[in-house]
Amino acid sequence: MESKWRRRSAGVAFSIGAVAVVTGAVYALRPIAPVVSLGVLYVLAVVAVAVVFGLAYAIPVSVGSMLAFNFLFLPPVHTFALRESENWVALAVYLTVGVVVGELATRSRRLAREAVEAETLRQADAVKTAVLHAVSHDLRSPLTAIRAASEGLDNPAVQLDAREREELFETIGIEVRRLERLVENLLDLSRLEAGPSRRTPELWTVDALLASALEQLGREADRVETDIPVEVGLVRVDGPQVHRVLVNLIENALKFSSPSDPIDITVEDGGGRVRVRVRDRGPGIPESDRERIFDPFERGSTSGPGSGLGLAIARGFAEANGGRVWVEPEAESSGGSTFVLELPATEEGAALSKS
Repeated sequence: MESKWRRRSAGVAFSIGAVAVVTGAVYALRPIAPVVSLGVLYVLAVVAVAVVFGLAYAIPVSVGSMLAFNFLFLPPVHTFALRESENWVALAVYLTVGVVVGELATRSRRLAREAVEAETLRQADAVKTAVLHAVSHDLRSPLTAIRAASEGLDNPAVQLDAREREELFETIGIEVRRLERLVENLLDLSRLEAGPSRRTPELWTVDALLASALEQLGREADRVETDIPVEVGLVRVDGPQVHRVLVNLIENALKFSSPSDPIDITVEDGGGRVRVRVRDRGPGIPESDRERIFDPFERGSTSGPGSGLGLAIARGFAEANGGRVWVEPEAESSGGSTFVLELPATEEGAALSKS
């Protein structure tokens, strides 16, 4: 109710102000133009009010403009009487034009609003379609693997020894965790797009954050080789958020490297920053894709199917913690890609690392 009255008050004030401004302009232009012809300037006030507040305010402005023009400028002035009949015609024309233009402006405003709403709905539908296309593969592949493993375990015609059964159970566990990460990515993306992410900053060691990320990746983490200097200090970050950043970067590297190739993770600090580099042995990323791949649902031109969420979430959570994520240019001879997570080092971490 209060906002409704506030809008009404603003509409009345704007209408009076618009008529007053045009009246001042007519006063200023009287020496250089016929007074009767200057009445058309009040149409500008009508249009402005109609566009901003609608026809309900534009019609009173049309009437008010006619009365103000009559009272102040048409002889005899300071009365509502008119000496010449053509002035009646002029006032009637101005009033009609004002109402018609006000209606057209209001209709145009309504059509523009409807167009914006339609475009918003279209974009929402496009996003839904992109989500469905993006996650369909990431859903289908784990579900197919889980189904195949469970059917093998449940089929009495298939003779499995203890090691084979263990491998099938482990496969089911890996694919379930992959599905969980997909759901977490979708939830994380919705939180990031809803606004600034809420943080609970705490002191963490980089090796503890990496250990947590590698533990979630399970057997896939066996291919990861780490190099963490002892003197690297602490970072003050939201642990679960940076955990998601590392999981997504490492999982991305695993995805684009062959099963026989290792993933190298190196950590260094300097200049008040801690940098974690994740290097894969994949096909590399063209320079034109190095920023685009951090947009939601976007994938590089050399990548296969997937949701396109992991890197967008990694950058979002890194920036929420005062850091950043980017792709380093790679020498053509070395191949692969190197993703860098940079976080601000803390004074507490520097003091502890020196003690």
